[in-house]
Amino acid sequence: MEQKHILHLYWRAGFGLKPKELIDLSKYSREQIVDDLFEKSKDIVPLEKDLSYFDYYTSKDVRNDKKKRQELNQKDRENTKILNTIWLKRIATTKRVLRERMTLFWANHFVCKDTPTRHVLAYNTILRTHALGNFREFVKAISKEPSMIRFLNLSQNRKNSPNENFSRELLELFTLGEGNYSEKDIKECARAFTGYHYNFEGGFRFIQLWHDYNEKTFLGKSGNFDGDDIIDIILEQKQCARYICEKVYSYFVNEELDEDNVRKMTDIFYQDYNIEGLMRFVFMSDWFYEKKNIGTKIKSPVDLIVGIQRIVPVYFTKNNELFRLQSLLDQYLLFPPNVAGWKGGKNWITTNSLMLRIKLPSMLLEKESYSYQYKGNLKNLKVVTVKNKYQEKLTVYVDWKTYKENVKKLSLKVLTNTLVLCDINGGTKQYISSFGKRPSKKNLVKLMSLPEYQMC
Repeated sequence: MEQKHILHLYWRAGFGLKPKELIDLSKYSREQIVDDLFEKSKDIVPLEKDLSYFDYYTSKDVRNDKKKRQELNQKDRENTKILNTIWLKRIATTKRVLRERMTLFWANHFVCKDTPTRHVLAYNTILRTHALGNFREFVKAISKEPSMIRFLNLSQNRKNSPNENFSRELLELFTLGEGNYSEKDIKECARAFTGYHYNFEGGFRFIQLWHDYNEKTFLGKSGNFDGDDIIDIILEQKQCARYICEKVYSYFVNEELDEDNVRKMTDIFYQDYNIEGLMRFVFMSDWFYEKKNIGTKIKSPVDLIVGIQRIVPVYFTKNNELFRLQSLLDQYLLFPPNVAGWKGGKNWITTNSLMLRIKLPSMLLEKESYSYQYKGNLKNLKVVTVKNKYQEKLTVYVDWKTYKENVKKLSLKVLTNTLVLCDINGGTKQYISSFGKRPSKKNLVKLMSLPEYQMC
């Protein structure tokens, strides 16, 4: 398999490769490499976070004691932020790259934001558990997760006063796409999901007294439907399979949809809604490796940070600096901007983030100082060119010893081919030719600071 195709696969299905990994994989066929990706991601390993602090609280405490309620909320906010760093570290170091990539994808599809760490951790576990499983089971599980129930007010959905927030997003964002249902369908869908709630510990709870047991008419079918019935009816619509395949194609292949390829994907997916089967079809297809699809995607902030860490192990010693970077780059993991999630693509490049994206390699690897303006809160942070009182250096540990071992006896050309996937123009080629022939620390930073490095 061609090295460029392998690198393309590993940027879309994972988070890039080290030079020696790329060389080793080039000995194998496409089928072997794709099989290996899925085999390594077969196991489901939840993130680990100590939640023992929660044992000191009861539902009665939180319900009746304002001080304890505030105390628990504060601890949850702190621990959910720590969970953010745990997930980023997992992404940067795991061999189960496809599982993590799929978990990230679904986190921006079934978008949810919550505070209680036990709920957030459970939700992340559901995402990674079903990331390569059956989409039908996935949607049903999502509808019963406390974080989603809280986020979209499903716990307020009762037979005498239906709340349509969840039903609207279920149809518009999670399954069918806008315009493929009626307002009446939304109302009938909401009635079917009445009674969904959760308990204090974070388990699903169905309250029968709140459920509407009367007949509903949804997408042309009538019956005494509950939430699971509604999901089954939704998945009977081929539009559901098409909608998911369009999102998969846009994220993993190209933002410009190829109607013929999407149709082929839809035919495959609609048969059984098997996510692994769909992704295998994509990664094994010749069109996935066409030139028009390679090096055309702008790296997300997570891809950018993690991609650097996978080439050179970088360890953040202050969590607040990692939080600040994510905020400056406009992707704060576990804290999506709204129910539609991060838009991605060209939206990653803003006047606020562009300078930081180019400077990030030197900030991480050479401890270059940077300046930023801070007005009120994290959302108003921005990197600036002038020096001010907020000038700082990142306090990170860079494992250069491991990097040297990974590039030992390799040329700069090999490193360049590993780091830069898109076409390089004549001016950039001439600039790179002035570096010399060795993959030194300085040359690595120069390559990672190229605009072309922003693409994958």
